[in-house]
Amino acid sequence: MFPHEEKFILKKLGREPNEVEKAMIEVMWSEHASYKSSRKWLKLLPTKNEYVILGPGEDAGVIKFDENTTIVVGIESHNHPSAVEPYGGAATGVGGIVRDILCMGARPIALLDPIRFGPLEKERNKYLFEYVVKGIADYGNRIGVPTVGGETEFDESLDGYTLVNVACIGIMHPNELVHSYVTESGLLLVLVGNKTGRDGIHGVTFASEELSENAEEEDRSAVQIPDPFTEKLLIEATLEAVKTGKVKALKDLGGGGLTCASSEMAGKKGFGTVIYADRVPQREPNMNVMEVMISESQERMLFAIREEDLEEITKIFEKYELEWTVVGEIIDEPRYIVYWNGEKVADLPINLLTEVPIIEWEIIEWEAGPYSVEKDVRTPEIVPQEAFLKVLSSPNIISKEWVYRQYDHEVQGRTVLKPGLDAAVLKINDEYGLAFVSDGNPSYSYLNPYHGAMACVVEAIRNLASVGAKPLALVDNLNFASPERPEVYWSFIETIKGLRDAANAFRLAYVSGNVSFYNEVNGKSIKPTPVVAALGKVKLEHITTMAFKDEGDLIAVVGVTNRELGGSELYRVLGIREGIAPRVDLKKEKENAEGILKAIEHGLVKAVHDVSRGGLAIALAEMAMVSGLGFEVDISKVPVEAKLSPLEVLFSESQARFIVSFEKENLEKLKEMFKDFAVIGEVKGREMVFKSNEDKLIRISVKEGRKIYGSLPKLLGE
Repeated sequence: MFPHEEKFILKKLGREPNEVEKAMIEVMWSEHASYKSSRKWLKLLPTKNEYVILGPGEDAGVIKFDENTTIVVGIESHNHPSAVEPYGGAATGVGGIVRDILCMGARPIALLDPIRFGPLEKERNKYLFEYVVKGIADYGNRIGVPTVGGETEFDESLDGYTLVNVACIGIMHPNELVHSYVTESGLLLVLVGNKTGRDGIHGVTFASEELSENAEEEDRSAVQIPDPFTEKLLIEATLEAVKTGKVKALKDLGGGGLTCASSEMAGKKGFGTVIYADRVPQREPNMNVMEVMISESQERMLFAIREEDLEEITKIFEKYELEWTVVGEIIDEPRYIVYWNGEKVADLPINLLTEVPIIEWEIIEWEAGPYSVEKDVRTPEIVPQEAFLKVLSSPNIISKEWVYRQYDHEVQGRTVLKPGLDAAVLKINDEYGLAFVSDGNPSYSYLNPYHGAMACVVEAIRNLASVGAKPLALVDNLNFASPERPEVYWSFIETIKGLRDAANAFRLAYVSGNVSFYNEVNGKSIKPTPVVAALGKVKLEHITTMAFKDEGDLIAVVGVTNRELGGSELYRVLGIREGIAPRVDLKKEKENAEGILKAIEHGLVKAVHDVSRGGLAIALAEMAMVSGLGFEVDISKVPVEAKLSPLEVLFSESQARFIVSFEKENLEKLKEMFKDFAVIGEVKGREMVFKSNEDKLIRISVKEGRKIYGSLPKLLGE
């Protein structure tokens, strides 16, 4: 907490807060809980469209899928805890986002895990990677919620650190929506689930400051302990309680623990609460009131229930052998009062906890220096075959099957498209599925945070279009270093503007999100890393995949290739940190995505894949390796805006591009649908052949490509 904030609190309270009050204020005024540095700018994001039932402001967003089905979606970060204790940090990250979905009244049906690490050459990064994946796998598998997709990337700015973002979707009938706030006084507050321990104390405070070199020893107590068995019982009991219609408000106990959940539940509509902290079931001996109030022990939910309904609801908890306790009540007076063994130990105006003033940091528009290092560089001369092998074997490009094979992605029986493709698809009813995907590219954002942010949005939309899904809504997770650094704060604001403009172009809304600041170790900042998850609706009969289907099918490129290699995987493997980040043309993105959806709807294409990391060369290779079928393409036929070298055509990461394969008879119809469209080759044999006119540039068998593409276990020493 900053000195000016302490003065403000002193003036508003008219006295010094006692130790218990100070601890509660500190967690509620932390960046992680209050969003005090980001709230002003987040208001720029669009949050409404025809699909939105409930936008940002509660634990998760809610969108309309059809008349009988509502989709609930949220995304959270658990970066600091995972950097300190990767298994427990990642596992409790999954548990927390699942409860966010649950407390809206929805059944969690799928998870995505966008995760990022430092270079795998270092043992510490390898350790973080392996145990984050294990934490996500063990928790998700044990609670029966499938992890159906995500991202796994590696970047030098994350050396010794990790970004663990987790998104979750849930499903419910529109009538089952429960809010996180109360609208009447006299309600009882019932705490259900695990006992409260000393784990997670000061968790949100620790997440709102940079990690020190000794964080693993110093901050381990701030990491929560996972218990997936109790979470599974909590899911079933909560859903059964919600179906009675007698749950008046519901919050999970995440960051800030009981203080946060109860104050937000009561304070949103101007009510207050009395908490009897000594009633809270304790897991450890001799806990004091401060520990009880701010502990972030997991697998706990707070229900607001009328007294006359208490017996009916608590019988459900007992059926699932869950411990429950009435820990407080809602009062008309807008105060937050805590008792401990009959003694009043805290008495604050509730808005002192829930209405934290905005902080505005200094903004410097950097023309040179961190986060704005765009500088045109010459692409080095390198043999295309050598470049292809370098890029294909990059940890960011190779298959992440080692990761997702540890996840049970088929539990609940809804998964139609599994991990490893452009987007996951879950069956919602007999006619329609829900597509779900996440995307981010910190290399672009480092060079140009505005276009980098837009690239996250449009790539997610292209991924949805590639499987035949029309986009419905977005959620965002914004991972940044300290906002106290002017260049970081500037890059954050530029990111918000990029997210806004891209969403507006597609008339899409952000229904939920998360901001994670202070992602740095020993004063070293991470790159700006916005992550966008997108949801789409697809007819099950229109689902399309990237795999080539039949020999003889033509291969075409949709979109124009420019000389855009800044932030590209080619430049990364060549050690080039500068360049011009790819520019996003929102008009072209919209036209091409809509054209792809129309082509799929009319049955004109057999395979579709968007072009992103690694450029055309990697997109084509992935289509071949997934299917087992080879190709021969002539890159001199690729539509370009200016003269490019073969290397630039192969590895440019220009946006708004797709690759499609189709039967020859559909060529003329497809040409009419796209402004920029060119046939470059055909599906053929078992080799991947790239040529330019008659010059063969790259030739490699699909079998050999698959061997390189599947090399992640080898990098881990398996």
